[in-house]
Amino acid sequence: MNTVTLRPWHPSDIEACMTIWRAGSEQGHPFLSRAELDADAILVRNVYMPATDITVAEQAGEILGFIALSENFIGALFVAPERHRQGLGRMLLADAAQRHPLLQVEVYAENSAARRFYATSGFIETLCHLTDDQGRPHPLIRMQCDAVARPAPVQTAA
Repeated sequence: MNTVTLRPWHPSDIEACMTIWRAGSEQGHPFLSRAELDADAILVRNVYMPATDITVAEQAGEILGFIALSENFIGALFVAPERHRQGLGRMLLADAAQRHPLLQVEVYAENSAARRFYATSGFIETLCHLTDDQGRPHPLIRMQCDAVARPAPVQTAA
């Protein structure tokens, strides 16, 4: 069996990462329309991916998932849906935690699988935004994990 390795992404990885992002977004964010996902894909490809530190999980030359960090903020963590529940997300998260002892992420309140994943990985909910980054009426939950100090209880922000 081939070992999964983590490595920094290369610009040539963009298509594989975007394919994984789209499949994961369709599965985890069914409340977003196709048009909303299409618009988000443009932002992800042209703005967010180039501005973040991305690590990919790869096996036998195939990209299986990735994590995109902006300092200690997880902008994206996506694993190919057919590879879910195989430890790849935790592997990417553990790698990020080695570089950043305090990690933060925002997930859609409606994405219970993501909230559960982060909660079982030691993250706690610290803040709720009533809209997403594009101003859509989909609340975002900020979560953070800090091995040293626990954050304040959940607050609500507009």
